[in-house]
This record gives sequence, C-alpha cells and structure tokens, in this order.
Amino acid sequence: MNWRGILFMLGRLLLALAGALLVPAAISWLEHGPSLHAFLASAAIAGCGGFALQRGFAPIGELRIDRRDAFVLVTAAWLVASCVGALPYVLIKGPGFAVDGLFEAASGFTTTGASVLADIEAEPPGLLLWRSLTHWLGGMGIIVLGIAILPKLAVGGMELLGAEAPGPTTQKLTPRIAQTAKALWGIYTVFTGLEVAALVIAGMDPLDAVNHAFATMATGGFSTRNASIAAFGSPAIEWIIIVFMIAAGANFALHFQLLRGRPGPLLRDTEFRAYLAVIGAASLLIGADLVFRHYETSLLDALRLGTFQTVTIVTTTGFATADFDGWSSFSRSVLFLLMFVGGCAGSTGGSVKVVRVVIVAKKLAVDLKRLIRPHAVLPVRLGRMAVPEDVVNSVTTFFMLFLALFATGGLLLAMMGLDPISAFSASAACLGNIGPGFGIVGPTHTYVELPGPAKLVLTALMIVGRLELYTVLVLLFIKRRAG
Repeated sequence: MNWRGILFMLGRLLLALAGALLVPAAISWLEHGPSLHAFLASAAIAGCGGFALQRGFAPIGELRIDRRDAFVLVTAAWLVASCVGALPYVLIKGPGFAVDGLFEAASGFTTTGASVLADIEAEPPGLLLWRSLTHWLGGMGIIVLGIAILPKLAVGGMELLGAEAPGPTTQKLTPRIAQTAKALWGIYTVFTGLEVAALVIAGMDPLDAVNHAFATMATGGFSTRNASIAAFGSPAIEWIIIVFMIAAGANFALHFQLLRGRPGPLLRDTEFRAYLAVIGAASLLIGADLVFRHYETSLLDALRLGTFQTVTIVTTTGFATADFDGWSSFSRSVLFLLMFVGGCAGSTGGSVKVVRVVIVAKKLAVDLKRLIRPHAVLPVRLGRMAVPEDVVNSVTTFFMLFLALFATGGLLLAMMGLDPISAFSASAACLGNIGPGFGIVGPTHTYVELPGPAKLVLTALMIVGRLELYTVLVLLFIKRRAG
C-alpha cells in the first residue's frame, strides 16, 4: 500500500478545502456575519493539516497510485472532506452539534441534501453558502478535482476516476486524465453560470441564485428556504431548475460531445433516451393523478408539480415544490420507486443509475428467452453494442448489494424507533443520495428529530452510496488480504 502517496494526495485535498472555506468566510465578512471566525479557523486547521501532509509525504519521483491505493484514497478523501466540512457547524453551534455537523457536511459533499437544520432561514448567509458549496464540490467529485490540480500524477489517474465514476464503466473524454478532469469541471462550471444567470433574470436574489445553482448542478438539493423551491412561488424558476436538473442528471460525456458540435451520441444513447422516457412517463402519471384526485389543481399546475417532483427524485436532487407526502398512495408509490432509478452514468446524480436498470431489465428479458431457446446466443445489448458478460454480472451484483444495504439500513433505523415508512424511505433517500423521504423525513421536515445513532447510520449510507458501494465495501477484502 502506497501510504506516502495517499497521505500526500489527502494533503492536497485539505489545501483545496482550506481555499474553499475562504469563500463563505468572504461572504461572512461582507455580511458582517458572526460565522467569519468559524470559517477562518476551519480554513486554518485544514490548511495547516494539508501543508504538513504535503511537506511530510512529498513523493520521491513520480507519484504512482494503483487500483488498491485508489480505493483507499477515494474512501479516505470523502471521510476527510466530511470531517473538515463539519468544522464550521461545530465551531458556530458548539461541540454538541458534532454528530449533526458531520451529517450535514456528509450530506453536502455526497450531494444527498438531507438536512438537520430546523430553521434554515435563520442561519447566517456564509453557512448557507458553505452548505451549497459542499454540494458543488462533491457533485463532480473531490478526487476528480484533485486530479485536475495535480499534474504530477503520472500513473493511476484512471484508477482514481474509475473508483469514483458514477456508473458501471469509465469513459475518457480526452487522452489524458488531467485533461478529462478539467473538461468535466469546465462543463460543470459553464452550466452553473448559465443557471445562475437564468435564475437572476427570473427574479431570484443573486446569492440565492448561486446557492440553488450549486445545489442543482450537483443534484444536491440544499435550499436557502425552509419551504425549498416552493418558497419562491415562481413557475419560471421551477421550470429553469427542471431544465438544469435534467442536464445535471445526464451523462457529462454526452454534454462534452454536444458542446463539440456532435449531437449524434446524445440522440442515439440508449440510456439517455430511457432516462427521458422515465421522466416523461412518471411526470404524466403523477400529473394525471393530481388532476383526478386534487380537483383544485389545474392541468398546467399538475403537470408542473408532477414534472418537478419526478425530475428532482430521478436526478436525486431533492428539491421540493409541494408536500408530496400528502399526495395519493399512487403518486407516492411512483416517487418511491423512482428512488431506485437515479440519473445517468457519468452524471452527478446518485442511486442505481438508469443504465443499470436498463441492463437488468434486458438481462431479465434475455433469461426468459433462454427458457424457450436454451441453446441460442442472446447477448444483452445497449443499442447495437453487446454488453460484456462481466459488466452484466457486475451490474446484477450491484443491484443486489444496493437492495441489501437499503433493507439493512431500514431495519437498523426501525430498531432505533422509526416507523417503517420513515425508516425505509430514509434508508433509500440517503443510500441513493436523494434527500427527502416520507413520514418524519418528508419534504416539509428535516432529519433533526432522528436520534444520533440513526444519523450516523445514514451518514455511512450516504458515503457508501455516493461511492457506488464497491469502493467502500472492497476495503473489507483488501484488509483481509493484507492480513
């Protein structure tokens, strides 16, 4: 195990986080907020720790990271980021907020959007910006950022991206991994800037626009308002956020091709078409249900409400424009099932991912055909491409692991006193990095009422889910092998 290289990379991460902490510190200074000293102290702690690791574990020659090192580094990076991200909360609210601070920071970096802040609007602007900034940084990945600013990484860059890449396969956009990371961040930044401009034009305050653009493009869901997007009462703002949530939930490799004047891959992509089909079908079903069961809702309002809640759950963003926990059992059931779909591979979204759902469905169809034609060669195909058998097996295993962790998390929360609906929806919402669930963790509630042990369980689920299960679970086998 290359511990020297791992610690050096963690040092670079700490320095990056120290720089990021200065952004909300500047807002606190401009707003004369009480949180300025907390952010400066947090930045100093992260900066000193990062400087010490950089100086003490500087690589001798070229820095090389193999696949085993990558799994350890990625997991450690998200844990370190969550702990550093919790520092401002603890320094502002006191040591008793340690567990809640860790939960809030992990929820931010993993782009889950589950919150333990009871009155968001009472929090200082600097802290609200830090919440959204953790979304934005975590959305594309802490390690991808590290690769982009660490040109000394000669070998192993693809292993790092593969350990964190949101999908069954990793797709290079450019020949060098550093260029790939920079291309991803460039697209990400452009989309964020476009959304900020659109929201300001639609009437949102500039600081609110920045916060919500950070949360949208990261598919995170932290809002500056207690009522989330519903607080603005603007259909224009809702449609703008819908458009950018859909963009954030799509494969960024396809965005890269589109921006280079190649729309063909986007239009032909099987996963993207399935992604749009799921959004369209679920939006129409929920919209129709709202019209028939809530007679005061007009057709256009029902379509907007249904589309917004469908997109925010499918993309795992977690914003809310209505209390969907009060909708009919049918609409709630559709939304619950959407928690197990997620965005596209290569997006900032979480959960299972559309491509995995498609592959599992096609494998089921192939297996049924084999019952009739046992000797036929029937590969699983995505478009014209035959999916390798090892990828199909990996997807099937992932799906089973996801369901097993979801069930385990729900049972643990039920043991801690949560009712079944709250327990299992919270497990699905945190493992899938979605945010709101049902019951006491519904869209009009926060996770503040949960006991401390339950928050720790959900924090673990958020990190495991964000790292696509395997990255964390494989550490158990690395440890066993090392022993």
